[in-house]
Amino acid sequence: MSHASRTQVAIVGGGPAGLMLSQLLHLSGIDSIVLDNRTAPTIEGTHRAGILEADSVRLLVDAGADRVLREGHRHDGISLRFAGVSHRIDFADLAGSSCWLYPQTEVFADLHRLRTATGGDLRYGIADTAVSGLGVADDTERPRIRYADTDGRSHEIVADLVVGADGSRSMCRHLVEGAERFQREYPFAWFGVLVETPPNAPELVYTRSEAGFALVSQRTETVQRLYFQCDPAERVEDWSDDRIRETLQTRVAGEDGFRLHEGPVLERSVLPFRSFVQSPMRHGRLLLAGDAAHTVPPTGAKGLNLALADVRILAETVERALLKDDADALAEYTDRALARVWRAQHFSYWMTTLLHRPPRGDQAGGFDERRQLGELASIVASRAGSTYLAEGYTGRTPS
Repeated sequence: MSHASRTQVAIVGGGPAGLMLSQLLHLSGIDSIVLDNRTAPTIEGTHRAGILEADSVRLLVDAGADRVLREGHRHDGISLRFAGVSHRIDFADLAGSSCWLYPQTEVFADLHRLRTATGGDLRYGIADTAVSGLGVADDTERPRIRYADTDGRSHEIVADLVVGADGSRSMCRHLVEGAERFQREYPFAWFGVLVETPPNAPELVYTRSEAGFALVSQRTETVQRLYFQCDPAERVEDWSDDRIRETLQTRVAGEDGFRLHEGPVLERSVLPFRSFVQSPMRHGRLLLAGDAAHTVPPTGAKGLNLALADVRILAETVERALLKDDADALAEYTDRALARVWRAQHFSYWMTTLLHRPPRGDQAGGFDERRQLGELASIVASRAGSTYLAEGYTGRTPS
């Protein structure tokens, strides 16, 4: 026999997006159940980047997760480095906004503690999740989610709505019949490392060099996150610590003598990336959020921010649909969410093609390299150009 549960909203995916939605619904008086096949320690131990826009920080604080204000690092700009020289893009001056460096693992930890403290029904480590009954042909039908718990017992949840916040390998995504999928693959990837050193710079340094892209980021006072452009087929086992250090130093070298601190490499990984959007983001009583519906290259720091923006709209949508009996709310969700998604896709694509070296053998490679340098020079020489980058990066691009 299956163990039966009833809830208003079943959320498939217990990462930051799913937990944030659950908390916002809780504050509105709407009950939910969160499901994830991963364990909470597994999610918390998966290192991800963490640049939060001001709107994302505000959403966290309003939801009750305010540790970001005490332990996050506010950044009022970035350095754009090319031809061996750094140029600061002042977000506060150009866009009237800032970003916060706060790892995604900390966002998850904060929201998990918050939902646990507020009595959230969180079910991690489950298996064999299946969703049915989306109410497409019959609006009176209610979704059913079946799964097996850690002891192998069967469960069934009946809900008014189901939300797929289950990441880039989403199972819920494939339940949307007749969806259009738009995507672009890139001929390069990021080689990411955690290195035990003090911070290399007070803010992030985005570097375009003749050898390829590099990003100098931060993690803590003793561990830093660094990335450099590589081939998607690279294997981490082929890279010694010395080879990694030499590659990074070569990428950031310049006439100003800038060098990175060197220390033990604690972790390494290759991150292929792509641009992807699925439309619509709703099918009957199923709605998608975050990476389940769209992914962006990491260059523009938009991934988590887009997921949280979806959740903010989604919380309003669910409240209108369930508490105010607004029949139009679900139908409007896709257009509201994708308006921001496509702007972020453009910005992420622009940053990616601006800073990454074309693959060797590309017939247009020589032209593109010089075009990149010309565009970079135009950006830093023009207040209008710098403002465009600042507004896009901080999420302040006018709608």
